[in-house]
This record gives sequence, C-alpha cells and structure tokens, in this order.
Amino acid sequence: MASIIVPSHVSVVEDAEALRKAVQGWGTDEKAIILLLGHRNSAQRKQIRIAYEEIYQEDLVKRLESELSGDFERAIYRWVLEPADRDAVLCHVAIRKHEPDYHVLVEISCIRSPEELIAIRRAYQIRYKCSLEEDVAAHTSGDIRKLLVALLTAFRYIYGAETHGRLANSEAEILRDAIIDKEYNHEEVIRIVSTRSKLQLLATFNRYREEHGTSITKELLDDSDNEFAMVLYITIRCLVDPKKYFEKVLRNSIKKLGTDEDALTRVIVTRAEVDLQDIKELYYKKNSELLEHAVAKDTSGDYKHFLLTLLGKED
Repeated sequence: MASIIVPSHVSVVEDAEALRKAVQGWGTDEKAIILLLGHRNSAQRKQIRIAYEEIYQEDLVKRLESELSGDFERAIYRWVLEPADRDAVLCHVAIRKHEPDYHVLVEISCIRSPEELIAIRRAYQIRYKCSLEEDVAAHTSGDIRKLLVALLTAFRYIYGAETHGRLANSEAEILRDAIIDKEYNHEEVIRIVSTRSKLQLLATFNRYREEHGTSITKELLDDSDNEFAMVLYITIRCLVDPKKYFEKVLRNSIKKLGTDEDALTRVIVTRAEVDLQDIKELYYKKNSELLEHAVAKDTSGDYKHFLLTLLGKED
C-alpha cells in the first residue's frame, strides 16, 4: 500500500502556477515545493510538468534542479521524473560508479514487472543513446556480467498461479549441487534465476528448504566473501520477498555508521506510491521504532521534511 497522501482532485494549472511562484524571485520557497509535489502522484506530476512547460516555456525538472541543492535536490529530481525514466537514471548512476552498484541493478531488474522493465530499457535508450544491456556489459565483467544482463533482459511469466512440482524438485537439486560445489556462477543457476516465474522460483526455494533443512539464502550468506554469491543472494531476496529486502536496505541505510542517503532516498522515492506503507509496518516490527522517527533522527532540513512527507507524515 502507498504511503503518500494525495488529494483526489487537483488543478494542474494552479499547481504549475504555485510552483512557478515558489521558484521565482530571490529565494526559493522549498516548503511550498514539498507541500505540493509531496502530495501528488505520478500521473498528476506528469500533468503538472506538461502544464508548466506549456505556460512558461520552461522545463520544470531543469528549473527545480537549478533552484535546489544537495540531497534535497536529488530526492526532488528523482521524484518528479516518470517512474521508468527515474529507474533509467538510477541504473545509469549505479553503472557509472567507480565500483558499479550491483544491488541497484538487481533490485530494478528483479522487482519491477516485465512491462516496467521494458519501459525502463526504452527510457534508458532515449536518455543515454545506448541500451541498458550494452552499458551494463561495458562496465561489468565475467559471471556477474552474465547474471546482470540475463536479469535485465528477462520477461518472466506473471499471468497465472500455476507452479510445477516436479520442476521445482529438479531445479532445487540443481541449485543444491551448485551450492555444495560452490559453483554459484554455474550457467544453470543463472538460467533458473533469470527465466523462471517468481511463483515457480518460490516453489523451488521452498522445496530446497524442505529437502535440506535450510534456506538457499542462508547458505549463500555463509559464503559472504564470494562476490558472486552475494549478488545471487540479493537476487533471490528481491525475487522472493521485496518488502523484506527493502526493509533491510532502509535499516542499513540508517543504522550503520553514517547515513546512506542514496539508498534511503531510492527506497522512499521509488516505493512511496507502491508499498511503502507495508514496508513501514515491517520496519516497525523488526526494529520497534517507527520509520518516520528513524528518518527524522538521521536527516535534516528540507531533505528530512520531504522524505517524511512521502512517508505520509503530515506537518
């Protein structure tokens, strides 16, 4: 369930005029920007951007970029983009880091729907004049490259609730053999996690646990020094239970020494219209603390107020 609070009826023209007022003059009215954009869904934000450009012959996204700064600017920038375009930006940033951020690429490829993933790849081509797969292949190597490209090009079956027990049994044994031999990068492992439906994978992983008395993720975690094993671990977490995965990302971004603003922003901005309310509830169960309180303690200024707005906390 979404966490943001959105009015049922808005005037995009009035919203565009209010944003123009907020960015004109000597000072920017950050509070007005937060109050307005933090309470508009993706469809409304798109219409506001269109209205703003029609009225003022100016790109709202670029104007906001020029008026704001720091973590607040990055959060607003990613929020006002359309979801597919935003994910394309997140992928590009992850790829172009000195050490590519595999977590982000796995997260987007495994949690987004097949149709969403196609839209992201299309947005990436439009924005960066090359394919997402091409860029990933150019900035990664070896077996991790094989896994990431396979995940990013997958089109998983999502239209039924059918699973095949015999297939789950046989593929659980394939995975078990790879785990025992520490051949995490085996081509059959990559094939299974990159092609099977999420329901079929869940059946396979459940069969693995039933047959061997432990989860495949626990066994991968036991070999945490192996980079590929850790990427495979994140892959399975994202495929099987994304809400638990996101709760852990949020917990790590806040609880560890120094706030990881990139991860904190990414999860709140991308999940606020999807399932952030559920993630908040899970966070409370795991940590005995409201996510809003944790975020408020670890952030400050306009950045803090914007994140809290997306979390559904009213002023």
